[in-house]
Amino acid sequence: MPGYVAFHRAINVSGTKIIKMVYLKQLFEDMGFKNVSTYIQSGNVYFETTKAGNGTLSEKIEKHLHRTLGFEVETMVRTVDELQSIADKDPYKKIEDDGNAVVYVGFLADEPAKEQKELLLTFNSEIDECTINGKEIYILRYRDRGKAKFENKLIETKLKVKCTTRNRKTLLKMIGLYKK
Repeated sequence: MPGYVAFHRAINVSGTKIIKMVYLKQLFEDMGFKNVSTYIQSGNVYFETTKAGNGTLSEKIEKHLHRTLGFEVETMVRTVDELQSIADKDPYKKIEDDGNAVVYVGFLADEPAKEQKELLLTFNSEIDECTINGKEIYILRYRDRGKAKFENKLIETKLKVKCTTRNRKTLLKMIGLYKK
């Protein structure tokens, strides 16, 4: 069965939309998914299913979570193979995450329009910069250079697409845990 990872947006952040991972795992099992496991509290869920189509899976998960939890939880789904491809295409992969330089990957709900991408790229600076590739945005941030601009609010406003962001270490950990 193919392996997928669901990345949930804005759960367990600043005391809002609190979901215990044990409960989230159970909710995925209730939807019929197999071999479900979670990784850290930010809502990364690995699961297997024979049903294909990341968009369809996202919709199914979002509807079930809304019905069960009573609030919206935007969900971006990628296959484990897609995650490996995302890591392989990382334009910053030669830059080591050293605590100062940090690389993030934003998982977008849809591919943004060309004009929206161009608009967001105008915010690149010496503090942080981004590269957009399909439904992913790669962000390189230097913590010692000032306040970062590429926060989710800016990304979503300029791209007009929902986004959830994870650091590169989390992406690589998810691949390592579930790549078969």
